[in-house]
Amino acid sequence: MTRPPFVISIQSQVVFGHVGNSAALFPMQAAGLEVAAIPTVIFSNTPDYPTLRGRALPPDFFCDLLQGARERSLPERADFILTGYIGSLDVALMAADFVAEAKAINPRLRYVCDPVMGDAGPGLYVPETIADVMRDRLLPLADIATPNPFELSWLTGQEIATLADLEAAQTRLRMAPGAHLIATGCALEDSPAGHIESVVLGAGGASRHPVAHLPIALPGTGDLFSGLVVAGLARGLPLPQAVETAQHLTSRALNHARTLGAGEVVLSEPDFRRALLMLAPL
Repeated sequence: MTRPPFVISIQSQVVFGHVGNSAALFPMQAAGLEVAAIPTVIFSNTPDYPTLRGRALPPDFFCDLLQGARERSLPERADFILTGYIGSLDVALMAADFVAEAKAINPRLRYVCDPVMGDAGPGLYVPETIADVMRDRLLPLADIATPNPFELSWLTGQEIATLADLEAAQTRLRMAPGAHLIATGCALEDSPAGHIESVVLGAGGASRHPVAHLPIALPGTGDLFSGLVVAGLARGLPLPQAVETAQHLTSRALNHARTLGAGEVVLSEPDFRRALLMLAPL
């Protein structure tokens, strides 16, 4: 038997709700991937509640977890590394060192960077020093990056309103040749009415993937999307198809949450779970 695709996922974890690894871990596992989840922060819930407990992992604790991953040869085994929200500068720097080291010893590894920094409503919600590490250390290592328009604009200083703006922003990111940018949640001047788009940009040009814009915004939506993109790629889908599959399944999860009146992404809808299982070979 062949081993399933293996992912190292370095991002936030919450006790209640679905953000970070608490959003991405289950879908990747349901799609048949093996996932090593390394938390950057552990919180009781997302910050939009009246109280928030927990904290960023102390640097020595996070360092110890990375060392344990090395001792189990996880970088050598991994097909993908996925990074998301990072809550302290020390952890951001260690994560960048770990990704660089893993890519050096495992040339087939693909690194997906979700630069979780902010959004149009709240603005930048990590310290600028962490955003600087994402721009200067993590994104240059990325094979795929999944920023939203706010994040992409902050990273590049480029206003995002048209496809030409996205192409200009792509050239300003310090990503490696051959890397792909997935600009998520774009409402461009010529986007279809009532839709937002994911726009994939790479050396071969751009492809646009519109999806109905749902009247709901929930924490963890981007984390779920990035995890689903990794699941699709790990299961052999071409990048555009992986993006469209991720959009479809993310929309299912959001629609189900809206039906339930939930304030969190919901991952329990039967057709959502059934579609994940269909990605995995029997």
